[in-house]
Amino acid sequence: MHDFLGRYRLDALRLGRGGMGEVWGAEDSMLGRRVAIKFVLLPNPELDERFSREAKALSRLAHPGVPALYDFGSDNGRHYMIMQFIEGNGLHDVIAEHAPLSIGWVASIGTQVTSVLDAAHSQGILHRDLKPSNLILCRDGSIRVLDFGLAFMHDVTLTTLTMSGQQLGTAAYMAPEQIEAQRASERTDVYALGCVLYEAATGRPLFTGANDHNIKTQHVTSPAEPAGQHRADIPRGLDELLLAMVEKDPANRPKDMREVYERLMPYLSGTGPLGDMTAESPSPLMLYSRALSRTTIVGQPAPKESTPATLRDDFSDGDIRRARRDARSLTRDSRYGEAVSLLKEALTHAPSVQGLREQLAEAYLAAEDYEQAALEYRQLAESSEPSHAFHHRLQEAICQAHLGHLDLALHLMTALLADTSGEDDPRALELRRQIGELERDAGHLGQARLTLSELLSDLRRVYGEEHAATERVRQLLGAI
Repeated sequence: MHDFLGRYRLDALRLGRGGMGEVWGAEDSMLGRRVAIKFVLLPNPELDERFSREAKALSRLAHPGVPALYDFGSDNGRHYMIMQFIEGNGLHDVIAEHAPLSIGWVASIGTQVTSVLDAAHSQGILHRDLKPSNLILCRDGSIRVLDFGLAFMHDVTLTTLTMSGQQLGTAAYMAPEQIEAQRASERTDVYALGCVLYEAATGRPLFTGANDHNIKTQHVTSPAEPAGQHRADIPRGLDELLLAMVEKDPANRPKDMREVYERLMPYLSGTGPLGDMTAESPSPLMLYSRALSRTTIVGQPAPKESTPATLRDDFSDGDIRRARRDARSLTRDSRYGEAVSLLKEALTHAPSVQGLREQLAEAYLAAEDYEQAALEYRQLAESSEPSHAFHHRLQEAICQAHLGHLDLALHLMTALLADTSGEDDPRALELRRQIGELERDAGHLGQARLTLSELLSDLRRVYGEEHAATERVRQLLGAI
């Protein structure tokens, strides 16, 4: 280790290195704390300007999801930033080890990132390089957004900083307008976040290819596959949101991060531990945020009553949309009973609107009222098209498992598997994993080993040895 500026003792090994700088961990001997120090790699006027831009972006963001900037300056011609040290795991490692993540974790990651980017966008700051390696999962479950090095602030002195011939961004997460060198917007970050959440939900990138050029071409020209083609239990509403976020035309994406946040919140439940990457006891930050979420500011308008709209005789499409929006807001605030009442009332006026009943089932599920949720999902399955019935039947089985009815859940899943076409169907492969886990939990260890062993053989054939799904089943077998 060696000293920097007479007070920072740098670690023996650097934390990372990127296109414009390198990051080192260090001990601040004056204040007795860990810090991260980022240096420009080589003196270069354009790199220095981009580095200064990142410092300005960080200095303008006061958000717990962004590392605090302690200092910025230059030493012997090299610019540096001294920042809060963040302990945790990069989301790329979380995805590699645990993907596909639970629906609750996908929603939690998404809502946390959208809250950070909503704050950034309100300051005129675009990230432009959102990707799993720039997101850190801390042990308390919080997500921190790193590396605003490509941040674009709406400042005339900062809009033209691009190295000659260089295209900024990372191929797997670049929006079509970035690839085609068009002007970025808030919806450019929406696209990148859609790519990240798609990968977290499915364990696979939105597009893959032999090289960056091939991947970028697909972002511009190839339609995205629904996540439901690779994962059986993804709710239709979430699948639709992910597809909307990665629309080619920015005008067809959600208009801003706040809209994405609102649409993700209903799915934020069931965030269990992620191995040793998370801790079970809440951190001071989590205690603080929990208290803040239940605090009403003096003078803040009271929540709008939803009942009058639902009691009108001339119940319109607009009333349905408002009821669903208000129910999402209530669910987000953990006011599950009110959300359920609102949706049930809306259904008396519009009983044929499938989306209302689906949202009601999701509200019961978020409230952990698994018995009512199972009943709603059963009714949905009976009235849905086959492509949607699969999800509803699976959700009913999951609810029964939550209720402790493991043999019934196994019966429902086994029947569903029999109705699934093709043993290599991603939905069938994922369902077989869930059946194997249920067999294990029900104490049928021999059957669980057989189910998972046969599945592992098929996953190796379909996906290969290194795929996250293959590794996950390999670990499950090893633990039985």
